Amino acid sequence: MSLSFRGYRLWWKKYPMMLLSSAFCSITTALTPYVAIYLTARIINEIAGERDVATLRLLVWLSLVTTAVLAIVNAGLSKWKTYERKALWYKRDKFYTGKLLSMNFKDVDSAQTNTLRGKIQQSDTWPAWGLGGLLADFDLLVESVLTILGAIVLSCSIFIYKVPESAGKLTVLNNPIFILVLVTAMLAVTFTVPMLINKGNSYWANYSGDITMFEKYRIFMTKSSPERERALDTRIYCQDVMGKKYLDEAMVHGDRATTILRPMRFFHTSSTAVSHVFTLLIYIFVCLKAWGGAYDVGSITQYIGATTALSGGVSGLLRFFGNQQNNAPFLMNVYEFLDIPNEMHLGNKSTGKKKENQYTIEFRNVSFKYPSSDKYALKNLSLKFNIGKRLAVVGQNGSGKTTFIKLFCRLYDPTEGAIYLNGVDIREYDYREYMDLFSVVFQDFNLLSFSLGQNVSAAVDYDAELAEECLVKAGFGERLKSLPNEMETSIYKDFNKSGVDISGGEAQKIAIARALYKDAPFVILDEPTASLDPIAESEIYEKMNDMVGDKTAVFISHRLSSCRFCNDIVVFNEGRIIQHGGHEKLILDKEGKYFQLWNAQAQYYTT
Repeated sequence: MSLSFRGYRLWWKKYPMMLLSSAFCSITTALTPYVAIYLTARIINEIAGERDVATLRLLVWLSLVTTAVLAIVNAGLSKWKTYERKALWYKRDKFYTGKLLSMNFKDVDSAQTNTLRGKIQQSDTWPAWGLGGLLADFDLLVESVLTILGAIVLSCSIFIYKVPESAGKLTVLNNPIFILVLVTAMLAVTFTVPMLINKGNSYWANYSGDITMFEKYRIFMTKSSPERERALDTRIYCQDVMGKKYLDEAMVHGDRATTILRPMRFFHTSSTAVSHVFTLLIYIFVCLKAWGGAYDVGSITQYIGATTALSGGVSGLLRFFGNQQNNAPFLMNVYEFLDIPNEMHLGNKSTGKKKENQYTIEFRNVSFKYPSSDKYALKNLSLKFNIGKRLAVVGQNGSGKTTFIKLFCRLYDPTEGAIYLNGVDIREYDYREYMDLFSVVFQDFNLLSFSLGQNVSAAVDYDAELAEECLVKAGFGERLKSLPNEMETSIYKDFNKSGVDISGGEAQKIAIARALYKDAPFVILDEPTASLDPIAESEIYEKMNDMVGDKTAVFISHRLSSCRFCNDIVVFNEGRIIQHGGHEKLILDKEGKYFQLWNAQAQYYTT
């Protein structure tokens, strides 16, 4: 239960009105039927007894008024509850997105974290366990407790009223032993029903692996596979044929899950049958006592309704506890995710506002390996450069170039060694302030389906003139003039039908403009012209000095033509810097890696 209590505390802390509205709605839902049961019994007793018109009129009016009032109250509370639970999936996912946005990048980048997140998403949607399932169980808990209390109040007198001696053999119903046997049978049935339901529900938890695999295949084949981005490859390479194989495999997992879950249906059906047996016992006992003269005929409706509700309330309460047990593994996944610690030291030293050329970055004997790997991605790296310089980072795929940038921006901390800014270990600086020193265009950058200006500024409100200036510098000026709403034009059509689609090269120019808009002292461009045609690439490099100004620029590129614009070049190979110098120096070393890379590209541009 401690797992469930923690979940309710999370909901209460973030959305207290959601739980309050559910509680009040459940209170009226649970108690309203008892008002009708009680007043109906009084009316029937009056009709079967004294038949006093004034009394009947009062009871009827009281019944009508209370029913109407309670109906209005129920409707209002239900509306409130619905309002508070609107976009429930969004409110639930805010727990996860909030955690992701505050999490260290190394954990966001971790395969283990993404696997855990996938498990949570699956259990949230089918069969709706996890944090979302707690809300449905909260309603069940409140209704069950109040149902039990109301039923006890209305049914406790059933054992007090005695069958008169004139009833003959029916006086056996007064025997304490008979009553004890009957109560025992009622309790046995009451406990058996939720036990069967909980046993059935446990199959969801025990076999969630098969269900998860089925869901993964199903979601990919029915949602991801038909996406627009995959349409060309699907048709050219007949990927639908290959996809059918995996869709069939998904159905195998689905059939297996269905087979596994058959016992669940058996237990649920059995619980219904046992519940009907209980109802039959109640009817027999109550009717026999009324037949023997223990109470008036109208009380039959009261006692049958109350005792049946009592059984339902106890069953609901036990079902609640069973659900918590079945939900526990899914909640453990949630808390394992939410409890991932931020181990990166954030520091508190200010980076300050340094004068021109006052920033110096130095890597001292830096080695790094990813958390899930035993192999070093970088080994014994030492490098120093000042602001205002142009540094090119080149090397073959997998040589450590992008990893170098991730450490440079402090997305990861070194495994060994240290990185220094102006002689101070970067771990001592305030993390946010240090991050603000960098404008980066990553190789796999992302733009959002919002306005062009908001994408460039990375903000809701922005300086339109500055954003336009950065776009022009990045070579997007002519395209900007053709846009229907210029800076306010939406990129893509996800949220705006009048949005525009942009090419990969145009997107890259926007990403470069975004880096310029930030106006950080370090500009890092990871394959900045990968999606550009040769002419656009040439224009970008020709304007690079104007774009970057007195900032430090770091270029990562497979196109070594970018190296001609740089003061320094470092050549990576297998996680090490094997060459360092200017283009003219490195090109003279015909045994060096740089010469090999340069010639490998140059031969296609010379005759």
